[in-house]
Amino acid sequence: MKHFDSRPYSIADFIEWRDSGLLNLSPDFQRRAVWTEKAKSYLIDTILRQKPVPKLIVAQELQGNRSVRVVVDGQQRLRAIFGFFDGDFKISKAHNEELAGYTYESLPAELRKSFLKYELAVDILFDPEYKDLLDIFARINTYTVILKKQEKLNAEYVGYFKQYAFRLGIKYVDYLLNAKVITKAQITRMVEAELAGDLLMNLVGGIQTNKNIENYYKRFEEEEGDLPRASRVFDDTMSWIGAIYPGEEMSLTNWSRQVLFYTLFISIAHLNHGVKGADPQLRVSLKPAQVGRLRIKLDELSAKWEEIGKDWEKAPIDNALRKFVSLSRRATTDTTSRVGRVNYLSSQLKQAVEQ
Repeated sequence: MKHFDSRPYSIADFIEWRDSGLLNLSPDFQRRAVWTEKAKSYLIDTILRQKPVPKLIVAQELQGNRSVRVVVDGQQRLRAIFGFFDGDFKISKAHNEELAGYTYESLPAELRKSFLKYELAVDILFDPEYKDLLDIFARINTYTVILKKQEKLNAEYVGYFKQYAFRLGIKYVDYLLNAKVITKAQITRMVEAELAGDLLMNLVGGIQTNKNIENYYKRFEEEEGDLPRASRVFDDTMSWIGAIYPGEEMSLTNWSRQVLFYTLFISIAHLNHGVKGADPQLRVSLKPAQVGRLRIKLDELSAKWEEIGKDWEKAPIDNALRKFVSLSRRATTDTTSRVGRVNYLSSQLKQAVEQ
């Protein structure tokens, strides 16, 4: 027998229940975690954009002649919603530049109305016993899977760096899929955001290991800093890569390997804009007329990679190429390996356009 039902309730419904004393937000089995204002702002922005939020679980109990609702899962979401309605915090610029600094009362009338009418998906439990509530709460927390590092960053941070990384990942996800740099299966674990964040970090702080990524989530949690400039460089670099290789054509080359795509991206960015850590003598302003030369050189290097295969240590190739291949196969995300690969590819591309 089914012991719950699924129903939508508006934010206005929850506010009415709270104000009437018909909502229990703090049953004794609930954790009393506290969200940051940034996390609350992110939720409110999600609602104002009319995007879905996770389902709530609420127990409905008869207490005398009154029907009281006990929040089993979703306490912090509701506290954030109530806090915004009560004017406790403002919308962050990191989440919405147009509404930055707005409280509920300062929103345009239509947005206030839309906020109150927003429907939350709710599973309703009918008159459960206390032991059943404990069992359900335990089951909810049992189903949590072990998170990848990127998923943990997504759960912990909601500031500027996350917003830029996720926007850029979404913006170029179709290209990355067509180029086979990432797969649809990987997207379920946020690989597009992980790759975009790694590239963005290198544009901001110079070539470095991806192990430093959390430092950038922390550093740009509250401050936007140099992210707007780095984002423009990111867009320009992707424009160049797309001109050289339409996605489907890149998928046929070794540049679709993530380690080599990283190298190509940072090399193009360095040639045009300069990236800290790379050789400044390798800078050159690329011109649209040189796209063909860049493509020829990149096709040539990809073919050599294919030809060398696993025998790169013994293959009859020049030492510079041997070192590049070595740095592409061993400790690939270490700072030293990344710098070496970028300098080699930048020099090859610079020579190609200056011939």
